Amino acid sequence: MGIKTRSLDLADRENLLAGLDGASVAFLAIAGRGAEDGRLQGLLETLGVPYTGSGVLASAVGMNKLHSKALAAAAGVRAPRGVEIAPTATADEHAVGIEQLLGLPVIVKPVNEGGSIGLQVATTMESLTTAITEHGDGGLMAEVFHPGRSVSVGVLEDPLGAIHVLPPLEAQTPNGLYSYAAKRGTAACDYHCPARVSTETLEDLRRQAAAAHCALGCYSYSRHDFIVTEAGEVLWLEVNTLPGLSRGGNLARMALADGISYEQLVTHIVRGANIDRRART
Repeated sequence: MGIKTRSLDLADRENLLAGLDGASVAFLAIAGRGAEDGRLQGLLETLGVPYTGSGVLASAVGMNKLHSKALAAAAGVRAPRGVEIAPTATADEHAVGIEQLLGLPVIVKPVNEGGSIGLQVATTMESLTTAITEHGDGGLMAEVFHPGRSVSVGVLEDPLGAIHVLPPLEAQTPNGLYSYAAKRGTAACDYHCPARVSTETLEDLRRQAAAAHCALGCYSYSRHDFIVTEAGEVLWLEVNTLPGLSRGGNLARMALADGISYEQLVTHIVRGANIDRRART
């Protein structure tokens, strides 16, 4: 592509600003708190450095699973029923309330984390209480656990706002749970693209992914995680505003299945850096 590059690590804060000095574009290949939640995007906008991916607002909202679910639901996107676990009661009290409201089993996970970090399945009151206690920081949520197929859908958007949805990708794991280890390639996982579901379900996945992308104000590209239940219902779980960009990653797999090479995918992302995202808020 004829681009000169240098790598910067957010952990090296002492040299971060110096490393950004003179940069024409910041290519964001990082995830998690401080990077995917709008803070890095805000820094880059303050410095006047164009960057790839979604803007401050979409990144911040997308990282908060409760807020993003509310916005997506308002756009007609279906999601599992869930509830915040606020630090206003004991773990035992929370467990009783969650069981009464949602039943069992449930998923317990942090509100502001990516990559399925901290995700646990609670099948009993004891395991539910333990899951809540182990986190202990109050930034948790619980939602109904639906067994089924784990499916991701990538969305690409050009500078004029035209949306292109990639073929849905199914991640098949031995225990049916697309965990942090599975996403990081340290656990057994087989991939199928397109996902092994009906034509109608594939279209529903595409429609809901596009709707969530637009409702959350994402830009250039995003990846959306779904569960397709055993009854065939499509349920949206979360958005990844900075999905993994390795050559063997999910977004690249979906792009390749759609005839888009890795080089073309990266070029698309880089070309999307020069836009004022504040106009989209």
